[in-house]
Amino acid sequence: MARLNVNPTRMELRRLKDRLKTAERGHKLLKDKSDEMVRQFLVLIKENKRLREEIECEISDALRAFSLSAGAPLDVVQAIALPTLTATIEVGTKNVMGIDVPYMQTKREGEIELPYALCSAPAELDDAVLKLTALADKILHLAEVEKTCNMLADEIEKNRRRVNALEYVMIPQLNETIKYILMKLDENERSTIIRLMKIKDLEGNA
Repeated sequence: MARLNVNPTRMELRRLKDRLKTAERGHKLLKDKSDEMVRQFLVLIKENKRLREEIECEISDALRAFSLSAGAPLDVVQAIALPTLTATIEVGTKNVMGIDVPYMQTKREGEIELPYALCSAPAELDDAVLKLTALADKILHLAEVEKTCNMLADEIEKNRRRVNALEYVMIPQLNETIKYILMKLDENERSTIIRLMKIKDLEGNA
């Protein structure tokens, strides 16, 4: 590991030791943060899988019900295309491990009403319309969870690069440089002692 290009002085040694202490503390904090983000990411991935499977199953059921009601009159099919329920989506952010992730909530105005007379369409059509209407909240929640998963995955990758940079580059460089400075200071100290001993011998022989 290449060492840093610094002057081997005691002041530099003290400064590097302080940097090493800070780097080691930062490495531990980032590692702990990374572990917690991975834990939360796994929880969200399971939630995402569960929601997706539920939604796919319910959409499949609703489409099956639509196919069974294929004989509905044309005016009923046209009535389905008209909105009978007003909904607004409240969009914001919430903080997860220091990351602002999206938050969405649906607010409905009024009650779910079928836009046609019950006697004019098969029961399967009623079931399909009600199921698809109820799916809106789940689909929004799925979008929220998936986006949070993507953002967490990006942050985990960034955090992993920081941890690796500290663990495999910065901390080894600092240790190597500190070791080099200590060796140089020891050499200088030995050289000074030998020089003083020679001066003392010369003074004793004079």
